[in-house]
Amino acid sequence: MKKKIVKSIGVLLFLIIGVLVAAPFLLKNKISEIIKAKVNNNINAEFDFSEADLSLFANFPKAKVTLKNIVLINKAPFAGDTLFASQQVALKMSISELFKGVNEPIKINSLTVDTMLVNIQVDANENANYDIAKKGVATEEEVADTEESNFIFDLDFYAISNGKIIYSDMSTGMRFELNDMQHSGNGEFSTGVSQLDTKTRALVSFEMDSTHYFNRNKIELNALIGIDLEENKYSFLKNNAVINQLPLVFDGFIKLNDDNQEVAINFKTPSSDFKNFLGVIPEVYSKNIEMVKTTGNFSIIGKFNGIVDENHIPKFSIQIDSDNASFKYPDLPKIVKNVRIDIDILNTTGIVEDTYVDIKKLSFMIDEDTFNMVYKITNLLGNTKVDAKINGIMNLANIAKAYPVPSDLNLKGILKADIATLFDMTSIESEKYENTKTTGKLNLKDFEYASGEIPNPVKINSTTVTFNPKTVTLNEFNGETGRTDFNAKGTIDNLLGFLFNDEKVKGDFSLQSNTFDLGDFMVEEVVEGDNPNQTTEPSESQEKIKIPSFLDCTIKASANTVYYDNLILKNVTGNLLIKEEKAILTNMSSSLFDGKLSFNGEVSTKNDVPTFAMKLGMDSFKMGETLKAMEMFNVLAPIATALKGKLNSDIEISGKLNDDFTPNLSTISGNVLAELLTTKIDTKNAKILTGLTDKLSFINLNKLDLRGLKTMLSFKDGKVQVKPFTIKYQDIDINISGNHTFDKKLNYKASIDVPAKYLGTEIRNLIAKIGDDSLLDLKIPVSANIGGLYSNPEIKTDISSGVKLITKKLIAIEKQKLLAKGKEKVTSLISDILGGNSSSSDSTKSETKNDIKEVLGSLLGGSKKVKDSTVAKKDTVVSKNEKLKDAATNILGGFFRNKKKKDTVN
Repeated sequence: MKKKIVKSIGVLLFLIIGVLVAAPFLLKNKISEIIKAKVNNNINAEFDFSEADLSLFANFPKAKVTLKNIVLINKAPFAGDTLFASQQVALKMSISELFKGVNEPIKINSLTVDTMLVNIQVDANENANYDIAKKGVATEEEVADTEESNFIFDLDFYAISNGKIIYSDMSTGMRFELNDMQHSGNGEFSTGVSQLDTKTRALVSFEMDSTHYFNRNKIELNALIGIDLEENKYSFLKNNAVINQLPLVFDGFIKLNDDNQEVAINFKTPSSDFKNFLGVIPEVYSKNIEMVKTTGNFSIIGKFNGIVDENHIPKFSIQIDSDNASFKYPDLPKIVKNVRIDIDILNTTGIVEDTYVDIKKLSFMIDEDTFNMVYKITNLLGNTKVDAKINGIMNLANIAKAYPVPSDLNLKGILKADIATLFDMTSIESEKYENTKTTGKLNLKDFEYASGEIPNPVKINSTTVTFNPKTVTLNEFNGETGRTDFNAKGTIDNLLGFLFNDEKVKGDFSLQSNTFDLGDFMVEEVVEGDNPNQTTEPSESQEKIKIPSFLDCTIKASANTVYYDNLILKNVTGNLLIKEEKAILTNMSSSLFDGKLSFNGEVSTKNDVPTFAMKLGMDSFKMGETLKAMEMFNVLAPIATALKGKLNSDIEISGKLNDDFTPNLSTISGNVLAELLTTKIDTKNAKILTGLTDKLSFINLNKLDLRGLKTMLSFKDGKVQVKPFTIKYQDIDINISGNHTFDKKLNYKASIDVPAKYLGTEIRNLIAKIGDDSLLDLKIPVSANIGGLYSNPEIKTDISSGVKLITKKLIAIEKQKLLAKGKEKVTSLISDILGGNSSSSDSTKSETKNDIKEVLGSLLGGSKKVKDSTVAKKDTVVSKNEKLKDAATNILGGFFRNKKKKDTVN
């Protein structure tokens, strides 16, 4: 595979360099098109650049050919991936080289590549993204063998600055990176045998099967390489390397054959000084080791020898030894002594599965505390077997007194460990944990850990863990941080499956606390810049709070007092299930605001944005304290801030969470059923109600009866909808409905059936004239529309139109009543008149009745005509009728307030 990479990259370099060298013979304004066409016609990828330039005079007597912003983009199955990129590739050569014949070698003075990326990928099906040569395109070996090419170049100097090389092989789980690479070389390539003097500096990372063996470790390499192009052999003649701060010297060779590669390399530390051991540790942890005083020895000796092909790796042996060594940093009080190291890393067959690591001894002392470890790993890349033992006692505070740990890592406590484990990976992968054996005990007392990443130091008074073949038992775990105390017990069922097989941690725990303050586990966010109110978008590197996906455990919790933000919860009990990146709460209860709180629900961080869903039950909560402490209630029911007393409520709510796990109010939805247990109103906080009483002056807020009031709210997409409800004010029903937004914009309507007695003095006086007190309860509908903001409501009513309406009704009633009274009096009077002349004959009475009918008909506007026989009267009767007419007119006039009675006295 390595040979294939070399050949493929060689084809690409040959094409690019060949076209660059030929560029001076082409017209300058055609350089870009020709170079792109030449390369793209020979590869299964997209080659492009922004600019090609030929300079014959700026570097005279040299010519310079430059390509800028080069990219090489893969096609399927790696479509869109960048295989190669560089800000600039430049060649320098003598102008005279431009005029050489095609069969003459062309001497290039320098090749430079600036800000380079080489991204080599192999997918799970072993497809490689560097295999881009089209079928039929000659390899570099075939090109060298044909007379048609006749192209030879001789390079004096080359350099790569700010380079990055990535090799990622998903089929083997291997990833290798070189970052911040600075590499240069001098040599001649025109002869069959030559030397290349190279210098390299970079940061190396290497990962295999999710294990990081190197993580941006610094390396330096100065190598004189002998090149024999005829035998394809590359020899390391004089070479020095530095890994972290560990110096190494090495020699040997690599030979490329048709079917394999031969490797023979030896390396060792140039001295046996124990400082070499400190040099293995990354400099960020070991600091400057020049002034460290050491005794004893430390050496690394290794060799690789053998064949590399599809079935074999080189045989190798690496021995790391140290005996009775010590070291002391000049500015620290403690010494690390009796350091003994005996480690072998071996492969004696060339079969990759036969690699093993044998830590025969690793021990050291600080004061009288001793730490020992024996660790053997066999069949490293097959069915890996582990046999390990750890035992010792360590005062953790002495670590910082003997070794330069990070300044914010302040450890205290006494650690005792005596643990042995024996297992194989096949048993763990098949979940046959009965084949594993882990026994022992770990005890930690008076432990204290302080770091800038947590608000307060964590103190563990005592913890004891017992290891059994199937379970790990947490016998005790009690401690404190800030004002929080905790005491936990429990079991873990599959620790080895979690550590080695990516299984979930299955456990069952109980947690008790007298005081638990969630603020003790939260770090206050610091906003950079002068403006304290400045907000910034989170960068991709910022981590959000996530519920670990590997947890599958149940926690039974109880706490006397829990502090969360400005809430104080008492007597908290319940169960917490953590599973599938969810925290599920069941049977949770607490005392809060002199009431009882019960809640069930879940929080999930499985998606990019965390979500929650809760059911809350509130029983006899103090209204004022609830609203002050819980922002959600102020949003859902802003008018409740004006109420005093208690409430009962059932809430169903769901939505998304912010990064700090507070609800994102613009996303929440749900329902609230609330019952008010209150009779008082705080008029200072009731602008809506006081505004309503300004419009409806007959309402007195102090007499408003809210006891037992129940209402239902539903909310979604930033709007709260109120189900219509009725409140009582004396003998008035007030029906309310409508909605408001989360930013407290109001859209409500109050419908009121108002009795006439509340509509003012004029209405009551009018009813008094009518003389019917029952009219005081006559009701008219009045509407009040409430808009604007809660802090500045706009209230409109139709009370004036209602007053006009009832006034018309009362006037109509009065008129009908007067008419009725008038008719009754006339009828009575006439009856008296008609019935009073008892001495008259019947014929006379009959005539009198007819005469009265005629008079009343004319006075009351009657339209019927009197018969002729009745109209023809005698002269004596006419005189009598005139007198009756005058009398009737006077009587009716008095009833209906017509003309004054005529003066009959002349």
